[in-house]
Amino acid sequence: MDLVTRAQWGAPAASPAPYLASTRGVKVHYLGTPYASRPHDRCAAHVRSVRDTHLADTAENYVDIAYSMLVCEHGTVYEGRGAHRRTGANGSRALNEAHYAVCALLGTSGLTRPPDPMLHGLRDAVEWLRTEGAAGPEIKGHRDGYPTSCPGEPLYAWVRDGAPRPSGDAGTGGAARYQTTIRGLVYGYGARGDHVTEVGRALVGKGHGAHYRVGPGPLWSDADTLNYASWQRALGYSGADADGVPGEASLRRLLGRLPSAPPQVDLDRLVAAARQDPPRSGRPVSYPGVRVVEDALVAEGLLDGTYADGHFGTATVRAYAAWQRRCGYAGPAADGIPGRDSLTRLGREHGFTVAS
Repeated sequence: MDLVTRAQWGAPAASPAPYLASTRGVKVHYLGTPYASRPHDRCAAHVRSVRDTHLADTAENYVDIAYSMLVCEHGTVYEGRGAHRRTGANGSRALNEAHYAVCALLGTSGLTRPPDPMLHGLRDAVEWLRTEGAAGPEIKGHRDGYPTSCPGEPLYAWVRDGAPRPSGDAGTGGAARYQTTIRGLVYGYGARGDHVTEVGRALVGKGHGAHYRVGPGPLWSDADTLNYASWQRALGYSGADADGVPGEASLRRLLGRLPSAPPQVDLDRLVAAARQDPPRSGRPVSYPGVRVVEDALVAEGLLDGTYADGHFGTATVRAYAAWQRRCGYAGPAADGIPGRDSLTRLGREHGFTVAS
């Protein structure tokens, strides 16, 4: 994926758009104005001009460029509002909260048909939003749910076909570029994490690392896909079953087990549980992440195990305050209500992550 971050194309590093935890998927857009094909070194300038136009639109009152990501004809992906930020392009607040918005730099005249590198870039953007922004599986057009001609007939036809990558190499060496999730961990092009490094090292150990020039590492590249396809063929798979994207059976045979994603604790829900007033029902509100934190506090010797009941009660608040003091906090900063830093440090010690 050829990604240009906000800072690299000239926007503030972080978008001021509201936080968005996840979406049902992505909606595809085009510019909706005339657009001429141009050399690649002029594409970033056009992205800047789109942002300037949006910020000057007093009727819409945009806080930033409206799109989540933008893709030029050369296949480069430009970070717009980015992951976990509500888009401003889909037509209403409800629509903006339901899907991210990926805009192809195509027009109503001039360049109107997406070339193959652009289609690859659009798929890269979708898959990046799935990995980095918790986008769901849906890929739709802007016109799906809003009265508009966007994203134009040629691009909408591609969306209706399932938004496939073009056939042929397109610089990928023939490697498949989709992802799969196994026990909460993502595998395939663009996936990231220690589990990716583990797969790469296992492939090298079994003699299937020929495509690595540098690696293996924590980012799943085309080399990982091609090496994994070699492993699949060695197991007797062929055709679509040997495309280099792991399945459970081949992954288990490679690693001897199926790794699982660590538990994830939602900080906002944890804080709400810690601050809750006594409910009218008389029963405290339960959230599974509380028990994960309580078990960690028990392991730290700060909480009696008899109080690890999944409810963030007085004993748990006292124990968490003791953990905050252990982290160096004092006074009001050690009030027993979890903060991101102290919770992240507890998670590192006891094998859970904090939802962003």
